[in-house]
Amino acid sequence: MQTSQLELFFEHITEQLVSAPNEVRRLFHGRGRCWQGLEQLTCDWLQGQLIVNVFKEVDESFLASLKAGLIALSQSGLWEEKRGSCILIQHRYAQGAPSEVLVGELDERPVVTENGLKYQLDIGRNQNFGLFYDMRLGREWVQNQAKHKNVLNLFAYTCGFSVAAIEGGADKVLNVDMARSSLNKGRENHKLNQHNLNQVGFLGHDIFKSWGKIKKSGPYDLIVIDPPSFQKGSFALTKDYKRILRKLPELLSQGGQVLACVNSPVVNCAFLIDSMKEEAPTLEYQYRLDNPPEFADSDSEASLKALVFS
Repeated sequence: MQTSQLELFFEHITEQLVSAPNEVRRLFHGRGRCWQGLEQLTCDWLQGQLIVNVFKEVDESFLASLKAGLIALSQSGLWEEKRGSCILIQHRYAQGAPSEVLVGELDERPVVTENGLKYQLDIGRNQNFGLFYDMRLGREWVQNQAKHKNVLNLFAYTCGFSVAAIEGGADKVLNVDMARSSLNKGRENHKLNQHNLNQVGFLGHDIFKSWGKIKKSGPYDLIVIDPPSFQKGSFALTKDYKRILRKLPELLSQGGQVLACVNSPVVNCAFLIDSMKEEAPTLEYQYRLDNPPEFADSDSEASLKALVFS
């Protein structure tokens, strides 16, 4: 990365911070490769806390300039106006993704807002904090589609889609994820939004060994599939995604919808469309959801892909 380009970084995050709503937002997305010399840098606003992620080891000059600029930001009128409280740098390239608090005191478990809904984050201990910000419009879409529907949320993680579905009037949601700790966080997210947990199920099992249990709660009017790109020992994208798609006809109600997602530069939209034709030919591709504008990417096929089928 190039130290000389950091001026652009600070200009952009200042501009974005001025217009940012009182919600969680990405302010800078170098990973979209639209900012030459800053491709391994991102910056997120967590309603008072600024989180800067560095994805590749940088030289001392770059790091010193980055820190100096962030400290200067913390001393600005804008920072005071936005009630900034903490700046953290996370070194994502290093083992364990160590974090460094540069300004203030870190609130490790803040409650943030997105589209009026509350989510509990867990900062600094893992690479992922509990909410994938690029899926903001996907959660919004689910909220708008969910009224009176029975929803299946596969690879639920901390149940963001579930929270959106219940808020949108879903009758029921079943969340499936093998990480029970993530589902426990999802349960807390529902509680934060004062949802009726009698409408929400949590199945902490390997999806591929749980089709019988999943089918019992069906048929489903809306199915969300948002797997990891790779999970050692449990999920390999190009092989295992098709195993899920072939189960859809026996899980989906007549006229039901599927939101099939993938966030890997390794595969493009055609992979999902062609795989659906092959494994569940009764379902037809309808359209791709937009990604949030703050996640602009020089190659749209390398970014998040969220496709609707029915």
